[in-house]
Amino acid sequence: MSRTFTQIFYVFLLMCSFNFVAQAQNITVSGTVKDKQSKEGLAGVSLTIRGQSGGTASTANGSFSFTTSAKVPFTLVASYVGYGTVEQQITGSTTGINIEIETAVVLGGDVVVSASRTPERILESPVSIERMSAASIREIAAPSFYDALNNMKGVESSMQSLTFKSINTRGFNSNGNTRFNQFIDGMDNQAPGLNFSVGNIVGITELDVDNVELLPGAASALYGAGGINGTLLMTSKDPFKYQGASFQYKTGVNHVNDDNSSVQPFNQLDVRLAKSWNNKFGIKGAFSFLQAKDWFGNNYTNFDRNARTEKSGTRESDPNYDGINTYGDELSQNMRNVAQSVLATGTATYIKNYGLATGGGVPTQAQIVNFLSTNAQTRPFYLGINTPGLIPNQNVTRNGYQEADLVDYNTKSLKLSGGMYYNISKTVQATFQANWGTGTSVYTGSDRYSLRNFNIGQYKLELKGEDFMLRGYTTQERSGDSYISSVLGSYINEKSKVSQAWFPEYVGNYVGARSLGLSDVQAHAAARNAANSASTGGSAYFAPGSQQFLNAKEQIMNTTISASDPSKGIYGAKFDDKTNLYHYEGLYNFTNLLNKVVEFQVGASYRIYDLNSAGTIFDDLNREIDIKEYGGFAQIGKKFFNDKVKFTFAGRYDKSQNFEGRFTPRVTGVFTVAKNNNIRVSYQTGYRNPTTQNQYIDLSVGGGTQRLIGGLPEILTKYNLYNNKAYTDVSYRAYLASAATTGAPNPAVLQQYNFDARGVRPESVQSYELGYKGLVLPNLLVDAYGYYNIYKDFITAVDVYQNVNGSFVKFGVPVNAEGEVKSYGAALGLDYLIGKYNISGNVSYNEIGDLPVNYINDFNTPKIRYNLGFGNKEIVKNFGFNVAYRWQDQFYWNSSFASGQVPAYSSLDAQISLKIPSVMSVVKLGGSNILNKYYFTSYGNPSAGAIYYLAVSFNP
Repeated sequence: MSRTFTQIFYVFLLMCSFNFVAQAQNITVSGTVKDKQSKEGLAGVSLTIRGQSGGTASTANGSFSFTTSAKVPFTLVASYVGYGTVEQQITGSTTGINIEIETAVVLGGDVVVSASRTPERILESPVSIERMSAASIREIAAPSFYDALNNMKGVESSMQSLTFKSINTRGFNSNGNTRFNQFIDGMDNQAPGLNFSVGNIVGITELDVDNVELLPGAASALYGAGGINGTLLMTSKDPFKYQGASFQYKTGVNHVNDDNSSVQPFNQLDVRLAKSWNNKFGIKGAFSFLQAKDWFGNNYTNFDRNARTEKSGTRESDPNYDGINTYGDELSQNMRNVAQSVLATGTATYIKNYGLATGGGVPTQAQIVNFLSTNAQTRPFYLGINTPGLIPNQNVTRNGYQEADLVDYNTKSLKLSGGMYYNISKTVQATFQANWGTGTSVYTGSDRYSLRNFNIGQYKLELKGEDFMLRGYTTQERSGDSYISSVLGSYINEKSKVSQAWFPEYVGNYVGARSLGLSDVQAHAAARNAANSASTGGSAYFAPGSQQFLNAKEQIMNTTISASDPSKGIYGAKFDDKTNLYHYEGLYNFTNLLNKVVEFQVGASYRIYDLNSAGTIFDDLNREIDIKEYGGFAQIGKKFFNDKVKFTFAGRYDKSQNFEGRFTPRVTGVFTVAKNNNIRVSYQTGYRNPTTQNQYIDLSVGGGTQRLIGGLPEILTKYNLYNNKAYTDVSYRAYLASAATTGAPNPAVLQQYNFDARGVRPESVQSYELGYKGLVLPNLLVDAYGYYNIYKDFITAVDVYQNVNGSFVKFGVPVNAEGEVKSYGAALGLDYLIGKYNISGNVSYNEIGDLPVNYINDFNTPKIRYNLGFGNKEIVKNFGFNVAYRWQDQFYWNSSFASGQVPAYSSLDAQISLKIPSVMSVVKLGGSNILNKYYFTSYGNPSAGAIYYLAVSFNP
């Protein structure tokens, strides 16, 4: 498949070379563009001819020059971030043109594409949409444009590390949110194997962002499967419109007043270069490198993984302590079960040896009892089991390691992107684009994953005209040296002393300590100290930072999971993912052919997921797994009553090889009640296929205490879950608790879980929305909406326990919730201009309805959150500022990694800037969370404090 892309790329280059030779006669368009007030030349102003691709950008002194095949008369368009657009008719000479532009902020004047896949004024969008322009990106106070997405109406995020954030809207937030789509220049930005969007780790660089558009809610009718909670589209800059060299250097600090670390440096360098020739051929390249110390995961709250809830106690007070951000302490054993296991093994060994010594004889029960009660290896366990209350019905865990001991917090992010653009004609452009990035970060899924040298490449070929688009791209994911933190912690313990020796040593020494008269607390402390010491069973506990610890850590994190062989002392925590995605799509807009009587467009797509994890994530150790999907859509729109009313109807059909086909319709209406005032109504549907992991994952997590498996029938059959039925987690906990009263667990309380014969299936949503957007006053923009969502076959997960040869194995399996899940909400946004001051604010409300029985509530969204903004890009000459404040209510977070309360928090971002026109530069001093109130956005993830920075930009 990659060879095909290479061949197409060479054809592209050949086509460009032929067209260079065959260029038509061109004319030169040149002149100067200035600031209307200061009369100074402006650099970086985009100059284009209306109706044509290509153009140029002004130089340092404001001059511009480019060639075109257009004939006069034509309209020359000058646009610049933060300035009003000027259109000038050229009827005579095309040289010596003088253009003056002035600063302007026009509320509601943005043009958006994503809402209908065709350009339209944002005021006339048929659905809710948020937009961030290049001008607003220059003014943000947050360290990056991606961080500033939180300021948009209804947007929330889950921050898993400094460079890893998951964006979401309208509820059901999650780590690595798979219900929210992200696209960069039309390319799906989700890692095809690891199932998270990587828009803020690799891909587009800030200097190359032209605009960001965000659609809250379902958008499957236009963009296919996924995105049932929202879609984010990021568009990079055109090298014909944005030419020249730009760079930005940002330096700062974080970890201020952090108990986990001293103050740490934060540095980032961005560079962009773009050039075009003769309005025909353009190239661009962008580079970004960030280096910093990541935020620390330091939630050491005791956690009950069976009940998925917090519990009281510390390592000192709870023998069964399992800290959220400590790893290696997940494996839990019941002390009485351990004693019974030792006695069973001792009995079997004695009977075998007795038979060998007597020529096949069988010992009596009295002889067996005499052996168990007198043998040094079994005596403590026999005494403990047969002395009431001596061995408690108590679970114990091994000592774990804090996340900081295991995870690489040296954050790095390197992004490289480039493109070649060729204007075949006035309206047809061919593009080759490549985005590649690598980095070190931390991601939260069902575990905490240390992403080391993780990289993704995206490579695209596109042919686009005024009425059509053909696109093909591939996403190449490489996990690098990434590993699972809990597996690493558990396996370091196994390297020091295997659990089959550690737990019996603990129980045996506990019995001995109690026999000497020590209290329960003292006996547990003595037992742990003995089990963690060197013995015939193994070495002493590897202290963090010791050479033994470092050697074990290095070996385990560089050995793949599938290569583990405990019988040989080989342990691995590394996953080896090389999954690829291949996607092809096309679109044709018939509107012009139909003389604009109606707006009509159709499109189709085809994609292949090529899973390659060598058995470290998927069930692909001994087989190849490909997933094929295809779909098509059509949309028709028509304006009525003197363009006062517009109705649009859209529908899409999609089919995945593992699931039945789905049809998703969309109906929208926009009603102009007054100039620049519109009411919108929409009915949208969306659906999401189970992710590649939902379908085929086969992975041990939680330090080996749980196996995550896919929900397809073939995976359920592999583990015999249809025949040897597992038990619900609720009944399993009741089973364990019953031992406290009966002395042994009561099997009668166990309840079987019945998996659907169809396996996991796509989930769907029906979304109803009523909204208003308009200029109440020339300087006051209001945007409000309310929505109501109905989810069906909602994909959630269950934990079940299967009895395999007398031992219970815990599985985590994706399933579809029975019944319907409903959610609803509303939002209001205001933008108000007072002179050059911009005051903005928005508030959003989200709520979940009644839940089906046994559904685990993972709405993970605060009821109320709001943002406030205040800024002026030039309060006095060349000086500007911007302030952004956000607050959100407390809420309960539920995930497969951890569950708990997320407290309410607030954060204040601010920046002041100085423009230096003589050198086309801007100096910005700012920070995020400048009051340095540490907070976390999702339970089990790190708390973030302030980042203070100084940025110097040239030709931004």
